[in-house]
Amino acid sequence: MSHGTVRVRHQDPAVVRITLSRPERGNTVDSALIADLHEALDGAEKSDTCRLVVLDSPGPVFCNGLDMAEAAGEFPAAPGRDAEPGRGASDGSAFFGLLRRLTEVPRLTLACVDGRVAGGGVGIAAACDLVHTTERGLFSLPEALWGLLPCSVLPFLIRRTGSRTAGVMTLTTLPLTAQEAVDRGLADELSPDAGPLTRRLLSRLTKVDVRMIGEAKAYLSALHPVTAETERRAVTEFARLAAEPGVREGMARFAAEGRYPWER
Repeated sequence: MSHGTVRVRHQDPAVVRITLSRPERGNTVDSALIADLHEALDGAEKSDTCRLVVLDSPGPVFCNGLDMAEAAGEFPAAPGRDAEPGRGASDGSAFFGLLRRLTEVPRLTLACVDGRVAGGGVGIAAACDLVHTTERGLFSLPEALWGLLPCSVLPFLIRRTGSRTAGVMTLTTLPLTAQEAVDRGLADELSPDAGPLTRRLLSRLTKVDVRMIGEAKAYLSALHPVTAETERRAVTEFARLAAEPGVREGMARFAAEGRYPWER
């Protein structure tokens, strides 16, 4: 990979495993991670034998969401509601494009969560076709604590869980346990190991023409479309919130000192 944020293994002709490989940084979402995930998905899509893309992470954190160090320098002034945002990862445009790519890539995508997943990490999981979690899985949307909203995450989360769960997670910022995530449709299976699920999937997927995975995903996406207007609103609204002085200062303080906004 070009930036070293992920490790890609072709462990089986039918499986491409993408492992987020910056646990010391919480596998946070920045422009480098987005570029590397696109590159990995490009490789999976070019493979004639790949049916399944597995996205996982070692350690106690799957993905902690937005990289605050990158975001802190992204919004120099508060734009109006209709302003054109920048093009960095933190403005939402590149990240929204990654989530859309996960829903559209013509391979089955499986997120394997074995720890904490927050903010944009929830978006990555929700955009995948299937989500496996262990008991250690903990899913949260803490953006409101920063003066932000999970603008790019919500369209994909709502398609998976419905508005009620997405709204409660956004408004309360309280995490869902692994069992709660399964009960509310955010995760599909809770077990100690994703291996048996992967094998069950492959027992079917390898009998299916790879073209049909793309056909099915395209049709399913058309039934519940995420439109260009949805993307424009998500990106613009996030840019407006992130450019507020108090929010920018909070992100900068966290990037410099590791102090959260509520730690006065």
